[in-house]
Amino acid sequence: MTLKTFKHGIHPDYHKELTAGKKTERAQLPKKVVIPLQQHIGAPCQPLVKKGDTVTEGQKIGDAAAFVTSPVHSTINGKVKEIEKHPHPVGGKIMSVIIEGDGSVKEWGNGSIGLDADTLTSETIKNAIKEAGIVGMGGAAFPTVVKLSPPKDKKIDSVILNGCECEPYLTSDHRLMIEEPEKILWGMKAIMKALGVSSGYIGIEENKPDAIDALEKAKKSIIPDLKIVPLETKYPQGAEKMLIKAILKRRVPVGKLPMDVGVVVHNIGTAKAVYDAVKYQKPLLERVVTISGNGINEPKNLMVRIGTSFDEVINQCGGMKKGLEKLVIMGGPMMGIAQTNLDVPVIKGTSGITVLAGDAIRPAEYQPCIRCGGCVETCPVNLMPYRLTDYARFNEPDRFKAWGGISCIECGCCSFSCPSNRPLVQWLRVGKLRVREAEKAGSR
Repeated sequence: MTLKTFKHGIHPDYHKELTAGKKTERAQLPKKVVIPLQQHIGAPCQPLVKKGDTVTEGQKIGDAAAFVTSPVHSTINGKVKEIEKHPHPVGGKIMSVIIEGDGSVKEWGNGSIGLDADTLTSETIKNAIKEAGIVGMGGAAFPTVVKLSPPKDKKIDSVILNGCECEPYLTSDHRLMIEEPEKILWGMKAIMKALGVSSGYIGIEENKPDAIDALEKAKKSIIPDLKIVPLETKYPQGAEKMLIKAILKRRVPVGKLPMDVGVVVHNIGTAKAVYDAVKYQKPLLERVVTISGNGINEPKNLMVRIGTSFDEVINQCGGMKKGLEKLVIMGGPMMGIAQTNLDVPVIKGTSGITVLAGDAIRPAEYQPCIRCGGCVETCPVNLMPYRLTDYARFNEPDRFKAWGGISCIECGCCSFSCPSNRPLVQWLRVGKLRVREAEKAGSR
């Protein structure tokens, strides 16, 4: 059988074997958490508490009035120690609520049956998701309720759940699909009802047969008509546009969104969070994080409270190996963000913490472009990265935009395939930033 996929892309070493077979463990309850007031795309939250306040697990501690935003909650019981700027894993310092815990834990669900998605209205579901502070948990952190509220002229007919997890090292979604298939499908059912659609798909790379089998068995009693679609194992198979092309053969035009072709895409972890929020009114307080890489002593999948420091999480995995140069990344090596401070907290979009050491770290030095065309051959959105990076470096935003640079999904395929080791994706990010700056200056 020919597996569905998209054109171009790459086949990196995945290193999934480090954690794919390891059951998710519950991390230790942190004594202190740092809750950034912005963990999402959109407007930052304003604090709803002050220093010295006693807070409870699940209490809303930050919110904003904007449409594109997402509230944040206390992930432990305790007292607000400070509200101040704190290092953030995506860079810089963000206003954060620092909470010292009292060691107690709240029980969610309490053994009750909870609510049934079949009895709830679309608005009730969307309101529960909004109040729970759910965002895209694949890393983009786009507020989920916004995706579930398309303009009236955008007719959505299909929902796709991304179960590919094509980023090397990461297995948090893989473990969720094996361990919690019923909850994922319940969340998927709630998402479909919120959008009023009956056509649903879950795309999973064929290197996860156990996940495919678990969902196929579970769907029979929850969403019998749901289609589980095995896909070719290739990076970046899990990107929204690639998923839509592979599963539905629809092409999202340049500058458009999935909703423009009638599709909404969500992540496996997001569906599980929707289950918790809609069924038990549980906010997004924790998530599965893969801690992996050749620089970690005991790679694991851990269920971690939002706000726990990277340092604490890494220590629960035996710490980092000694004697080698190390690089700590939030996420995976292709699209992750390198860290300079392990005091940063796990946030809603932290799917993994990857620690690379020694030869696994690519050297910083690079050579001139040899015009081999490797970056063009692998680019999944058919760009010419070698040319676009020149426009970015020499601050030519008009030419960068004219050559389609804003379509870059920052997957890193170009940098991975470059024999000269050029930091192409970093320059492409600079180019996109300069286009935005030029457009902003032109609108004044």
